Amino acid sequence: MTNKKTVDMTIGSPLKHILGFMIPTLVGFLFQQFYNLADTVIIGRNLGEDSLAAVGATGCLNFMIIGFCMGICSGFAIPIAQRFGAKDYPSMRRFVANSIWAASLIALVITVVVCFLCMSILRGLNTPDNIINDSYTYIWIIFLGIPATIMYNLASGIMRSLGDSRTPVYFLLLSSVINIVLDIVMIGPLGIAGPAWATVISQLIAGLLCIMYIRRKYEILRFVKGEGRPSNKYIGRLLYMGIPMGLQYSITAIGSVILQSAVNVLGSTYVASSATALKVSLFFTCPFDALGNTAATYGGQNMGARKYDRISSGLKWAVAIGFVYSLIAFAVLGIFGQDFIRMFIKNPSSLLLKNTAMFLKYNSMFYFALSLVNTVRFLIQGMGYSVLAVLAGVFEMLARGFAGFFLVPKFGYVAACLASPLAWIMADVFLIMAYKLIMRRLRGQEAERKRTVKVCKLG
Repeated sequence: MTNKKTVDMTIGSPLKHILGFMIPTLVGFLFQQFYNLADTVIIGRNLGEDSLAAVGATGCLNFMIIGFCMGICSGFAIPIAQRFGAKDYPSMRRFVANSIWAASLIALVITVVVCFLCMSILRGLNTPDNIINDSYTYIWIIFLGIPATIMYNLASGIMRSLGDSRTPVYFLLLSSVINIVLDIVMIGPLGIAGPAWATVISQLIAGLLCIMYIRRKYEILRFVKGEGRPSNKYIGRLLYMGIPMGLQYSITAIGSVILQSAVNVLGSTYVASSATALKVSLFFTCPFDALGNTAATYGGQNMGARKYDRISSGLKWAVAIGFVYSLIAFAVLGIFGQDFIRMFIKNPSSLLLKNTAMFLKYNSMFYFALSLVNTVRFLIQGMGYSVLAVLAGVFEMLARGFAGFFLVPKFGYVAACLASPLAWIMADVFLIMAYKLIMRRLRGQEAERKRTVKVCKLG
């Protein structure tokens, strides 16, 4: 029993599946970043440079916590994709049910802990005194919405694991429009809190719509008796996949936290510069995120089907797509970088323009390295090797931490601009070696399995 909404990536053209999955996913990421950009534009143009810096000062903390939640949901989707690829639908539904139980508990615990600690963390990050109160207001509300974030990411992750990358995008597009409208309506009476509440409410709407759609349209996910009960075995497997993926984001973010702390010492103008540049950069790196999500689902399904040659073929196509786009993005940002910056603030200072353009130039120069990080890391995650992906995150953390502790104090803002490229290159070196070892091992195991089957038939 399958469903017309699902897509089996274990058969057919790898390139066709990659593009077919990637393009709708990319549209979703672009709109997600579009309303993140809209937040920044509305805050910068209505509340000024200090408020923009206040939101920017929470960026690394936001990434560390929300990224952890998103990573866990992505990890939970991997066993679902693998069981779908293996055509083991009863086990697939049990993984879906237990992912809901586990995600609900995780959402409650994380929300309580981070809401309690966020002011202490902001002080520990050397957040400038003139923006720390606005930073706290904004990030506390965002953290209060963690259950909504987990709800949407788990529901959309389940749909993507079955090959449906289109449906989550439709709901995300709607929530993006709602987010922008609420930004405009709420920023006047609520100030910095308005865009934060707009983000939480729109995420909640997207999550609820995804759940309603799954219940009505996905026949393959309709539980039979006993499949919805919590199981230590299934929850254990989900946590084994999900926690390393969540830690991957958080470990990577630790380096960003150290780096952010170093930038905060430079002053609010430098904070605003890096925050603005990061917003623009995140928009331009959406294709790499879409490639990563595509690689995870593609790798998971083909791993379940034991089609290792298809995994290698898919990786080659994904790397080629990422490389071509990297060249295009570097050219566009090199020519129009300062034009994008002027979208955020009516009259930006010359220092802010210079610093933001520098950040965009140095980062986009190394986008090919980021493309490789996302593609290979998510592919091996989808194949079930989450621990290796975490180790790649450790290399990124060390690189950014080294830049924050040693390079920024010595060389200033230019070192902050080169911290991420250094992190991507270090992660790439590890990931390429890890992938080669994984494929060598899998092919060896498959050859041995075929020999054993042949001997048994002869006997």
